[in-house]
Amino acid sequence: MNVVLHIPDDFVDRLALGGDIERQALEALAVESYRAGRLTKVDLRRLLGFQVLNEIDGFLKAHDVFDTYTLEDVQHEVAALQRLGF
Repeated sequence: MNVVLHIPDDFVDRLALGGDIERQALEALAVESYRAGRLTKVDLRRLLGFQVLNEIDGFLKAHDVFDTYTLEDVQHEVAALQRLGF
């Protein structure tokens, strides 16, 4: 799908932060969709054309998006490491 945005000329310079405004719009939509739970990391990778999952982690960090890491997550990882003998 192609999407056309109409941006008044006097806003273009302020919105295009030294780069491709189309890419910036796609990334902003992707970030907000990920935050809202509508996209997964795998979806982001495909949508944004990243080759490896680590690129997604860097992308999300650059946009101040961090995964929630609960006490239950820590306990699960500790149990898994113990099962492996660590």
